[in-house]
Amino acid sequence: MKSAVVLLPGLNRDRDMIAALTKISGIPPVTVWQTDTEIPDVDLIVIPGGFSYGDYLRCGAIAARMPVMKAIAEKADKGVQVMGVCNGFQILVEAGLLPGALMRNDHLKFVCREVKLRVENTNTSFTRKYAPGQIIRCPVAHHDGNYFADPETLARLEGNGQVVFRYAEGSNPNGAIDDIAGIINERGNVLGLMPHPENLIEPAHGGIDGRALFESALGIAA
Repeated sequence: MKSAVVLLPGLNRDRDMIAALTKISGIPPVTVWQTDTEIPDVDLIVIPGGFSYGDYLRCGAIAARMPVMKAIAEKADKGVQVMGVCNGFQILVEAGLLPGALMRNDHLKFVCREVKLRVENTNTSFTRKYAPGQIIRCPVAHHDGNYFADPETLARLEGNGQVVFRYAEGSNPNGAIDDIAGIINERGNVLGLMPHPENLIEPAHGGIDGRALFESALGIAA
């Protein structure tokens, strides 16, 4: 399956994401720039982490208004898989492709460490290679990962199984409501998560817990 990685000024995890997709699929992803109005025919579009546009206004707010995001929304409407990691998650929320908001960490400090995640929903194209309720390790690195949604939205997310990843075993690093670490849209093809699975895909990273997410999204056979 073919993939694409979005490049925006201030992102700093694009090379990590490109390396992960290349290692797992054997096919280097194409790259698309902020001003691109068309995206090649791919199966997966990834917005990596970092600090797009210096996190001015709000994290992801400026990036969400770049021409490339309209092209991504059009691809998502056609069923193409879209994944946003960390700042990518913030961008997807600011662009209206995912509900809720990502606020400052409750302790108002940048956090960079490993957390534990529970896989809440394995009936998605991103998580089908995990086991229901599986606890995995994953690094985080963010200042604004405190997920929030109003009660109505939260009830809809929980009721529809749209909460895909949850911080587990007391490892919530940011105060996110209901320990939410990652959500998916109603259609099931747009995923946003704060942790960085691309940084735990091979033994050199200290573990491979993030690998199954990419294998799932890229349709890699067992």
